[in-house]
Amino acid sequence: MVEAIIAIAILAVGLLGIAALLAQLGGNSTQSRYMSTEALLASEKLDDLNRLPFGDPAIAVPNGNTAGSLKNDVTDTVTVGAFPPQVVDYFDQVWVSAGNGNMVETVSGLDVNGKTVFTTTSHAPDGSIKITSSLTAPTPTPDTLVFARHWVIEQNAAGLPAGVRRFTVLVTLVNPVLPTTFQTSMLR
Repeated sequence: MVEAIIAIAILAVGLLGIAALLAQLGGNSTQSRYMSTEALLASEKLDDLNRLPFGDPAIAVPNGNTAGSLKNDVTDTVTVGAFPPQVVDYFDQVWVSAGNGNMVETVSGLDVNGKTVFTTTSHAPDGSIKITSSLTAPTPTPDTLVFARHWVIEQNAAGLPAGVRRFTVLVTLVNPVLPTTFQTSMLR
């Protein structure tokens, strides 16, 4: 009888250990998913910035050394060469969901009049892509994750060669179950 009680106690401790390990693995898996999405969104923004011509106001540095912020939503009016003044946002929000089998990404930003515009891109399993714009936010689905992206453009910063710009993007999960952030940079 005593041996049976000791065996049951040892088994219970082992099962509790396994349960704790499975809970930890589930949490790490979810956090890895969030970090992977943040890395993808940061890479996407760096690609977008890199594709712009060097004289484009969106990647100009209006005050000489730095444009944007990794902590705050920053909007500047930028004039470059013969271009008329242009309003440039150094932030956006990206909503990601997998509703109806589609990968749906909504990016919000300001238009030339300062109104928030929501651009939604739906990627269907058959490879088709549908892009829509609206002045109203789409209705989020229960699986919608909201990420905030902020970026900084640096020129003539310490350690950078003349004429080289550094783009730094920070992506943060806004509605976290497990808070995560991802930051990356590139030189151009």
